[in-house]
Amino acid sequence: MNNAFLHGDLLEEVYKQPPPGLKLLSPQHVCKLQISLDGLRQAVRQWYAKLSQFLLSNNYTLSSANHSLFLNHNKPNITIIRVYVDDLVLTGNNHEEITNITSLMDTQFKIKNLGDLTYFLGLEVARNSQGFHICRRKYMLDLFHDTGMINSAPMPTPMVHSSRLSSFDGTQLTDIETSAYRRLIGKLIYLTNTQPDIAFVVNNLSQFISSPTNLHQQAAFRLLRYLKGNPGNDIFFHSNNTLLRGFSDSDWATCPETRKSVTGYFIFLGDSLVSWKSRK
Repeated sequence: MNNAFLHGDLLEEVYKQPPPGLKLLSPQHVCKLQISLDGLRQAVRQWYAKLSQFLLSNNYTLSSANHSLFLNHNKPNITIIRVYVDDLVLTGNNHEEITNITSLMDTQFKIKNLGDLTYFLGLEVARNSQGFHICRRKYMLDLFHDTGMINSAPMPTPMVHSSRLSSFDGTQLTDIETSAYRRLIGKLIYLTNTQPDIAFVVNNLSQFISSPTNLHQQAAFRLLRYLKGNPGNDIFFHSNNTLLRGFSDSDWATCPETRKSVTGYFIFLGDSLVSWKSRK
């Protein structure tokens, strides 16, 4: 989207300091904004309001689960628009509607069509005749560089099988180390969107971000070394899927502190893994 934040409608009177070089009749004069600008606190909100109003007026509905997801569902056809600030991902099985809404948005906002999706928010997408792959190789390589683990030896498993992490074991980390641990866990949580094999470990490590110890830090570094073994691990979504299957399991109250259970599930559409979670 070109100059997305300029399309928002200002509902308040906003004044700014004049830009350098502008000649004024009085040094006390300021500039009154007529349109929204990038950098205003309300710029993103007003841009979203303008875009959502436009989509809703063109037969799209807002998802109740995600306010950045818009749907045009007219069985058997469906068109989906995913919004992230000023970037939009458009997909569906109705080519006529995709062409129509793209043309309307270009008239209203002057958009730039970047073609087939290949990279979005750290996701690398590759298509073929059987479906498409999603991976985060670049995201993980950047993570290894940031943590100094680029030359570390890989590990075969994400954690020790018999490990039972606790808040009471180990030595308390310093403030700097604690901040680094929290940033790392945040990045790993985002990575679980495409890495179901680390969901359990990340869920476990995220329970100690308020007061991590050296043992939690070591477990996080071991997880990075596991990822180091295969940074290009990806998920493949098949083009033709029919049967919906689900699997779940529980570890039956193995948390040493709360005696609560950790439950995990996997949902498959045909041979494609489409949803998963691990939670206490």
